Amino acid sequence: MKKLILILCLFTALLQAQNAEKELDSILDINQAEAFLAEKSNKANKLITFNEANHKTTLAKELLEKGTGGKVITETDFETIHYKVIEKYEIPHYRVSYILLNGKTMTLSEVNTTRQNIISKYKKGLFSFSQLAKQYSVSRNATRGGDTGWFTQGRMSLILEEAVVGNTHTINDIYTIDDAEKQWYYVVLQTHEPKNIKEIKVLKIVEPKK
Repeated sequence: MKKLILILCLFTALLQAQNAEKELDSILDINQAEAFLAEKSNKANKLITFNEANHKTTLAKELLEKGTGGKVITETDFETIHYKVIEKYEIPHYRVSYILLNGKTMTLSEVNTTRQNIISKYKKGLFSFSQLAKQYSVSRNATRGGDTGWFTQGRMSLILEEAVVGNTHTINDIYTIDDAEKQWYYVVLQTHEPKNIKEIKVLKIVEPKK
């Protein structure tokens, strides 16, 4: 009797896995993936974005190496997890470091004097830009030395983004940006050249084991 129950459990698990595989095989683009997720009540099923700059796990690396349609299956004691690469593309990324001064708490004269002092200290080698950011910047990334990390268009404030994306500065150039409307004033250090970074959109489907 126990053997029969075990066989039935194994057969059920195999059938579930085959059903999940068939569902994945039928999903060929983002629209189909989103429609599939809308039909399912399992919140564990989702679309995930991985990129090669920010995601270094074994799973992310394995998926990034696959082409569109590539699949990976992982298992735990309680569930089988299916991953399928729905889209694969490269997208321009940008990276700088900046110091943000708040014009609402300083006069414009104070802002400009402070920025001149920051640039002078940096160019004379008295302090690293990271040290200056931690000292002067009111931005949350001050603790990271003002580093933005790699970002795509649409992720930063518009004035800063337009200046960074459209600039012709070379590595280690230091320059200022004014966002007069928000009264935000920047000192920016060009730390990286723009580069295309590989990204993938992955459909994740979770099948509980019974």
